[in-house]
Amino acid sequence: MARVRAEGSPRWNDLTLRVLSALVLLPVAVFCVWSGGFWFVTLVLLAVVGMAVEWAAMCRSRPYVLAAGLVVAVGLAAWGAPVAGLATLAAGMVIVPLLCRSDWPLAAGFPYLGLAGIALVWLRDGPAGWPNTLFILVIIWGSDIGAYMIGRLVGGKKLAPAISPGKTVSGAIGGLVTASLAGLAVAACFSSDFSPSRVILLTCGLGVVSQAGDLLESALKRHFGVKDSGALIPGHGGLLDRLDALLAVAPAAACLALLVEQGGVLWR
Repeated sequence: MARVRAEGSPRWNDLTLRVLSALVLLPVAVFCVWSGGFWFVTLVLLAVVGMAVEWAAMCRSRPYVLAAGLVVAVGLAAWGAPVAGLATLAAGMVIVPLLCRSDWPLAAGFPYLGLAGIALVWLRDGPAGWPNTLFILVIIWGSDIGAYMIGRLVGGKKLAPAISPGKTVSGAIGGLVTASLAGLAVAACFSSDFSPSRVILLTCGLGVVSQAGDLLESALKRHFGVKDSGALIPGHGGLLDRLDALLAVAPAAACLALLVEQGGVLWR
């Protein structure tokens, strides 16, 4: 029994740090999402600047141009001009490699980080901004928690061993289940006439996007030869390590929101 515990304990070595970090960060995030306006835009700006610093460090470049471009792009979106924000990202992708050919990896940070920032601000400013933004965040949190817990409890076949050896197929499935349950809970809080099957379909789709975003960031870290993007968040690494799924889900959710009649909630 002692041997089993000793062998199993490393699976949970970072659990305490993860829980403590969540207890600090989640209330702040929920408050800013609920408040909207200045508080939410400030949170998004701080996040994109922090991620720009980490991305530039991985690229072995200076972060100033990337961070400034992202601030302008998100600021334009917050000002009611998301198309101008997208144009700023496109300009950054072109200008940075022209000015310095060796900085093309840095230029990739404009769409990778900026699209999510613009999408989040645009989503929160919409008619159903509060429920829609909370919906995608809860799906991501549910997917992360389910994948972490189920993956460590069940183990089994690796999902993508060449990219992220710690992720398992059981964890991926568990993440989709918990994401669906979390999405159903949010839908029930804001709607009385929703279709459970539609919510499950939507949450599974966004859950897959969430896990793909996680794997993409893992592949990028392997490409740059780093274990974590930073050390800002105990138990998680850097901001990129914590927000990798959101970078993929936010633009996808914004595209879905464009298709929803009169800017309603995503799950209708």
